[in-house]
Amino acid sequence: MGFRVFPIVGSESSDIPRTTTYSGKRVTVEHALEIIGRGADELLKRDELEQRLKAGRPLRIKAGFDPTAPDLHLGHTVLLNKMRQFQDLGHQVIFLIGDFTGMIGDPTGKNVTRKPLTREDVKANAETYAKQVFKVLDRERTEVRFNSEWFDKMSAADMIKLASQHTVARMLERDDFSKRFAGQQPIAIHEFLYPLVQGYDSVALQSDVELGGTDQKFNLLMGRGLQEAHGQKPQIVLTMPLLEGLDGVNKMSKSLGNYIGIDEPAIDIVTKTMKIGDDLMWKWIDLLSFDISIEEARSLRGEIESGQLNPRDLKLRLARELATRFHTASEAERAVDGWQAAVRGEGNLDNIPLQEIAVTAEGLRIAALLTAAGITPSNAEANRKLKERAVRVNGEVFEDGSLLFTPGFEGMLAVGKRNFARVKLIHA
Repeated sequence: MGFRVFPIVGSESSDIPRTTTYSGKRVTVEHALEIIGRGADELLKRDELEQRLKAGRPLRIKAGFDPTAPDLHLGHTVLLNKMRQFQDLGHQVIFLIGDFTGMIGDPTGKNVTRKPLTREDVKANAETYAKQVFKVLDRERTEVRFNSEWFDKMSAADMIKLASQHTVARMLERDDFSKRFAGQQPIAIHEFLYPLVQGYDSVALQSDVELGGTDQKFNLLMGRGLQEAHGQKPQIVLTMPLLEGLDGVNKMSKSLGNYIGIDEPAIDIVTKTMKIGDDLMWKWIDLLSFDISIEEARSLRGEIESGQLNPRDLKLRLARELATRFHTASEAERAVDGWQAAVRGEGNLDNIPLQEIAVTAEGLRIAALLTAAGITPSNAEANRKLKERAVRVNGEVFEDGSLLFTPGFEGMLAVGKRNFARVKLIHA
């Protein structure tokens, strides 16, 4: 599958230097804690983490991913970025694929029982991770595990013993379970197993720190409790906030269309990043940027507040960084140049990929063409923008809604300064 799978190692290994480094620079434990805490929602418990960092051994950092959606977007990379920061501090990262838990179905945030995945579904989805996660993580410092390794070996008696370590009352403290119970919506018994199974992963992997979204806090704390019950030091829990998407309101989601996929073309990553609001930009920098340090972010915020720096220029820097991470530096530069050509008239329009749209000989009117190019969500919205004189064709304001664009047309379409496409019409 393209993964490098490591064996489980003892938690008391000591091949990390006593002096911690980050990005090639020596840092104090206090600075390391600041890096780890950057953008985090909660760190439980900070004092325990500080003690383990001072011990000078590499910590085992675990994050679990159920392979339910194989195509990753920037929202998924929030945890991956934090894992990479731990790697850069010299620690061992464990990328856990929940192939066993994926067949249970994570009930987190669900008001109905989630359909479990088949082994075939899980395997197919997991295959794609190898092509994506190492765009963020260091392949040589990543231990990839599947929790079926230990759960497939568990007997029914073992699972019953695990289930005996928690109560139904405690399970119903979880917000989604309590709401469904109060609303008389069904909760399948196997759903109660999910937090237990996720918690036991921490026991099997002897994790020092587990990362997860804020919606995973209950499950992460379950790991602490089960580790204590098995005579292990309880893991530190680090929760990361959910990343708002392009609309600045809702969690980034493919179903809402407010996402940036990490496999999207570089020009799309740049163009979409430039659409986020100035306030959201700071959260994106904290959660997604490696190039802009904590100290520099503070300085840049001051420059923007004093009017020395335009937020658009900082946003463009972030867009370039993201496009470089998921593609190459040269592709990112071409994408930035294309964006500047379309928006500022300062670059080469040829750096914007040509989108071919098949049409009949009769052609399309501008509203339908804008919608077909993905610039507007509907013909009605396109017509509204037309009336506002916000539509441009090859840089010129366009107002003729009746004119037909026929096969052979090639040019730049734009609505406002943020939505544009270079298109060529071909015969259907």
